[in-house]
Formats: sequence, C-alpha cells, structure tokens
Amino acid sequence: MNTLYTAEALATGDGRNGHARTSDGKVEVDLTSPKELGGSGTGTNPEQLFAAGYAACFHGALRLVGKNDGANVDDSAVGAKVSLGKNDAGGFQLAVEIEVTLPNLSREQAQALADKAHQVCPYSNATRGNIDVTVTVAED
Repeated sequence: MNTLYTAEALATGDGRNGHARTSDGKVEVDLTSPKELGGSGTGTNPEQLFAAGYAACFHGALRLVGKNDGANVDDSAVGAKVSLGKNDAGGFQLAVEIEVTLPNLSREQAQALADKAHQVCPYSNATRGNIDVTVTVAED
C-alpha cells in the first residue's frame, strides 16, 4: 500500500467507559457503553464512531464514482447502522447496513452506483469478508 494519510487516536480509561482523542485534538470524546449493554449511554461508543466514519467514507466513495460516471449525485446522503452482537465462538462481532440516498437517479442507477462505491470505499475494503455489510438504496 502507498500510504496517503495516517490518522492517530488514543483511548484511555476503562475501554468502553473511558476517553478517546485524536493526536491532533480534532476529535475528543468521552466513551460510555450504551444502555443496551448496561452502560449509562451518556457518551458516545465505538459503534457510533464506526458508523459515522463508515457513512462519511462511503459517501465520499459514492460521490467519486458518481462524478467519474457523470451521474447527478446532488443531494445524496449515506446512512450507516452498525450492530454489535455475539458470535458463535463466544466473542463479539459487528454487522453494517449502509443505506444510500440518490434522489436524482433511478433506483437501478442508484444501486449500480452504490455497488461501485462499495468496491472503492476503504471501509468496505477493510470489512469485506470479515463482517456482514449490506448496501441498499433508500425507498423513494
């Protein structure tokens, strides 16, 4: 890989109930487990951060492939849902649902563009074969 950029973050405290900060200080958050996992839910959690990062990254990939294809990607949006669950080995795993909104394209054009973005997005490439990721186009 030819590295173009490296982000750096440090987590301290008690893991899911601690603190995380990027080396440049642009992101600094208190972490708490969600209520569903017995926490207070007052801070953010790793799944929320992953969902925000994946949505933003996928949206960038979508806009790039759209521009390259000459598609109208104005007013586009990408949502990500990250689920945490137990796996068969007794550990934990993630699953992701990506929902793409492309109001200026037909459903078929939008799905084709979303599928292309899924091949380009670094988060998709990192998770491919490791966790379940579904990519759908939002209903009109």
